Amino acid sequence: MDTLALDRTTWDLFLDARGDIAVASNPYSLAQDAASAIRLFSGELYYDTTQGVPYFGQILGQMPPLEFMKAQFVGAALTTPEITAARCFISGINGRTLTGQVQTVSAAGVAVATF
Repeated sequence: MDTLALDRTTWDLFLDARGDIAVASNPYSLAQDAASAIRLFSGELYYDTTQGVPYFGQILGQMPPLEFMKAQFVGAALTTPEITAARCFISGINGRTLTGQVQTVSAAGVAVATF
């Protein structure tokens, strides 16, 4: 499924070479949609406040177990249509910065890494 492409540094729309709003296709669009789901704060989606990761209540300013955070990120990725499996890898914690990757598998069997 196609989606509007987002710049990886600003997470904002950008224009393609023709001056149109850029569009992303599979498998990149799946990785971007999963990343968007993981970045969604719980309650932030106005038409479905049950979606999102509980950053404010249970992650930010806390120090939850890594397994809890991994489960939240995987659960968020699995809300993306066409994603059937996901695994989270935390590669480091430096001060207040968490780095890692969520690897997903589409219904078509294509593996993509979420950034």
